Amino acid sequence: MPAIVRGGPRAAVARSQPKPASRSRSRAGARAPTYAPAKIRAGQRIGLKPCWALAVSAGLVALGLIAALVTGDRFQRLMAKTEHGAAVRLAGVGFRVDDVHVEGATREAAADILRASGLQRNEPILGVDLKALRGRIEQVGWVKSARVVRLLPDAVVISVVQRDAAAVWQHDGRSLVVDGQGRPIPEANSAEFAELPLVVGEGANLTAPLILPMIRARPRLMQRLEALVRVDDRRWDLRLKDGGLIQLPATGEESALIQLDGLDQKARILDLGFSRIDLRDPDMVAVRPKDPGAPGGAPQQVSGA
Repeated sequence: MPAIVRGGPRAAVARSQPKPASRSRSRAGARAPTYAPAKIRAGQRIGLKPCWALAVSAGLVALGLIAALVTGDRFQRLMAKTEHGAAVRLAGVGFRVDDVHVEGATREAAADILRASGLQRNEPILGVDLKALRGRIEQVGWVKSARVVRLLPDAVVISVVQRDAAAVWQHDGRSLVVDGQGRPIPEANSAEFAELPLVVGEGANLTAPLILPMIRARPRLMQRLEALVRVDDRRWDLRLKDGGLIQLPATGEESALIQLDGLDQKARILDLGFSRIDLRDPDMVAVRPKDPGAPGGAPQQVSGA
């Protein structure tokens, strides 16, 4: 059976990526950014009001759509270059990325989302490809879905639905944080999630979502649990912090745990301690005390409920 070790190396490979545009605000419902008056005054000094600048940009887009119907792809490429040039010029009067806000994510997830966004401070905000940006964000393991909004003149809001960390999966010498469906979250550092249940073995990540609710429904068992070990990708062994082992059957885990509840209610067996409780036979429960060499230390057979 694989060794059970809490923590371990970072699951994600260190990334070397450009500095994000600004610090994230991961709090849901973060307030809208305050736009700097200096940027508005910069446009006024050259005789171009922000509302006019937006109208010019919208006119270029509309012209491109009309001309594309007439001249086809060649004019579309020309308009793309024209729009890029317009976006660069408008950046000079304040239409550039100054703030990036991340909503719906924890602090750890928000940092990974900002890095994946690739947004740079002062890049033309009208040149940001929102569809491509959303695609990059949804490649982050933390992210279930994302929505991206451009707030002119200088802010981008990234709103995500985040996957919740459910367990730490240990397999082949690696420790990965997995979500409620057993999917790994590569960016999460397993060493920072010591409070999560530890599941061990091949296939444990995919089957853990089925057994974990049963364990969590039993606080006395949950607080004593060290790890859930998947045996031959068929059934579970529950390893306790005091060294005890509870063997569950391949099917009917809930019924087996109800049998364990009955034993605990009658004899407080979880408090007394044991070497092993074998629940694999629904008609017979075998309990082995911690010291089998002591008097009365042989496995005791208890009839099933």
